[in-house]
Amino acid sequence: MKPVYTLILFLSASGSFAQIDTSISATTLPQTVVVSQPSTAPVIKNVPSPGYNKYGDLLADDPAYNKRYPVLTTAARVATTNVFNWALSRYLFHFEWAEVAPKTWKYNLSHGLVWDDDHFGTNFIGHPHTGNNYFNVARSNGYNYWQSLPFSVGGSLMWEYFGENTQPSRNDLVNTPLSGAFLGEILYRVSSNILDDRKQGRSRVWREMLAGLVNPPRGLNRLTQGKMFRVTQKEVYQKEPLNMTFSGGIHKINNNNKFGSGPNSFVLNMQLDYGDAFEVRRRKPFDVFRLRTESIFGVNRKLLGSATGYGLLFGKNILKGRHSTLLGGFQYFDYWNNRVFEVGSLGFGVGLIARNRVSQNSVLFSSLHFAAVPLAGTNTSFGPDTSLLRDYHFGGGFEAKIEETFHLSKVASLGFAGYYYWIHNYEGPKGNSSIGILKPRFILNLSSKASIGIEHHVYYNNRFIDKVPTLHLARTEQRIFFQLFLEDRRRNDRYR
Repeated sequence: MKPVYTLILFLSASGSFAQIDTSISATTLPQTVVVSQPSTAPVIKNVPSPGYNKYGDLLADDPAYNKRYPVLTTAARVATTNVFNWALSRYLFHFEWAEVAPKTWKYNLSHGLVWDDDHFGTNFIGHPHTGNNYFNVARSNGYNYWQSLPFSVGGSLMWEYFGENTQPSRNDLVNTPLSGAFLGEILYRVSSNILDDRKQGRSRVWREMLAGLVNPPRGLNRLTQGKMFRVTQKEVYQKEPLNMTFSGGIHKINNNNKFGSGPNSFVLNMQLDYGDAFEVRRRKPFDVFRLRTESIFGVNRKLLGSATGYGLLFGKNILKGRHSTLLGGFQYFDYWNNRVFEVGSLGFGVGLIARNRVSQNSVLFSSLHFAAVPLAGTNTSFGPDTSLLRDYHFGGGFEAKIEETFHLSKVASLGFAGYYYWIHNYEGPKGNSSIGILKPRFILNLSSKASIGIEHHVYYNNRFIDKVPTLHLARTEQRIFFQLFLEDRRRNDRYR
């Protein structure tokens, strides 16, 4: 199986057979009608126009400027991604698993699926990253979320049977396309917020470069389709408000759960909050999403120590007085890789996001989710994976999450987050694992953007596996951090 680091080199292959298409008929441009009103007419704020959200942004990419390419053309571009990927692996890096021939294809087609032995990070980060490439080849060729998903499935099937000389793995055929779609849609939405085809000059160059780094398949398709250089008179991409929160600080892992003991590490966190969950409107996949990532430097250094998030698939808004709620179906992605345990999972379930205004400046935000987990991985050792061999089992089960944040005026906030995973082993020794994570926190605001905070972590890891000693593990940690909150100016504090 391919190492994680080789995936980055293959991104530029996506869409390499894209066609040049710069012709847009003037007759297809939508017309804007401005209706004047008497000065005495009441002014109604935040009422969206048809086709726009309340912030004045498009609810969907303009099809006149983002046409859908034929299925066969798009499928050929997905196949090209795999061919380029394989060629680099075989002839530049000389990986043994890339030595394929008709006899290996015949073997793969005639034998069943297996659970592979890839490293934890390769299976739960590397393969979703690859699936994101397949997905975004289709997404940047005019297909929506649901329409792009089959291309991600097809790209994964092609690679598993024809790109490697090892037997196709059932975990990759699930995780690559599904988690790839999760990551792919997030990267597509973020790159849309960066792009602006109305811009020219230096601003345009920087936008194209940054969007290309965020979403390389889309960047290459824009180049070959002529979109990178065209100039429009209006916005042509769906955009939603995007808030970003960055934090960094000291992370202390307690010895024997003694408060304040143990070594220190430095941690960096990023959180993306996309879309207004409380705007009443018709919903599409990932009109609302949240993604958190964490990097650890120092003890047990991890470039990616965790990545968790959710994306709305469908939903309905409910308004009642000062209370706003979004109910719906969600897709979930979770990756934890720290000194206590390893957990990777994908999930589909139901959830709610609620806002309750206690007073004019005090607000309680709540988030509750429950999901089925078709695929997960949990480690079997008494600590994290420190080798290149697989020491985790594949399984499935369910997960639950809760988040509560109470903003006390504009002075401070109290928060609590809880995660729970119950995983039943599909392979290896029979048994179950249950993992719990609790995170109470306190944040003091220094300004509208800057704050300082403290967070306490409690990890529980209980394993009940046949022929393996029962494990009951608890670990506590503390963090002191500085936080920078960058709110999308279009929101103007309307979300918080």
